[in-house]
Amino acid sequence: MGNFKPEDRIILALDVDGIEEVKKIVGKLRGKVGFFKVGIRLFFHYGPSVVELVKKAGGKVFLDVKLYDIPSVVESAVKIIGRMKVDMLTLHTLGGVEMMRRACSALKKESPDVKLIGVTLLTSYDEKTLKDDLGIEGSIEEKVLFLAGKAKEAGLDGVVCSGREVRILKDTFGNDFILVVPGIRMGKVEKDEQKRVLTPEDAISRGADYLVIGRPILKAPDKMVAVNEIIKRITPFSGGL
Repeated sequence: MGNFKPEDRIILALDVDGIEEVKKIVGKLRGKVGFFKVGIRLFFHYGPSVVELVKKAGGKVFLDVKLYDIPSVVESAVKIIGRMKVDMLTLHTLGGVEMMRRACSALKKESPDVKLIGVTLLTSYDEKTLKDDLGIEGSIEEKVLFLAGKAKEAGLDGVVCSGREVRILKDTFGNDFILVVPGIRMGKVEKDEQKRVLTPEDAISRGADYLVIGRPILKAPDKMVAVNEIIKRITPFSGGL
């Protein structure tokens, strides 16, 4: 997949409410991080205009809306999103192979350079969540591996997973299958809703391709200092993809 700089691995989650704050963050950090994540919180508030704002400012967009519906509905949505010229797009692997395959086909026709990434299991899940809330027996690793296999079968470019599943996914599916890892923390955080977390250097050393990072940057007194600290920590482990 070519060589690129450590900072290109950072996907900054724009988990904020105001468009002026988005402008300020993107203006300050464009070129300093690889992508800006637009999630459902921001997208439902401002719609395609927030994508356009980031793109016009020179940033790449990771549109994390986790599409999940019957195949025809997701296929139609992907066609529309493809026209926005986002750079990465997420859908839920739990939607099944047909949904993923039709979404992938539609996206490649509409905008072939966009990477389609499947969400496996949310990093807020653990084995207790699977069993008690969803009625699913077995380990997280086993289920993530299964869903990632279905994503690859359907033609997706990669998956979202926690850092704890990265190594087995890389060993199973190879270096060309993109692994996007959220739940990144600089250290231990009290009362953290994320259960399967790792530090930036741990995730990259295990084989993560991209890191989705929000709070460690957004809540830092100086966002640029926080980004530079992350770059420093992942640089020794950041070869080319």
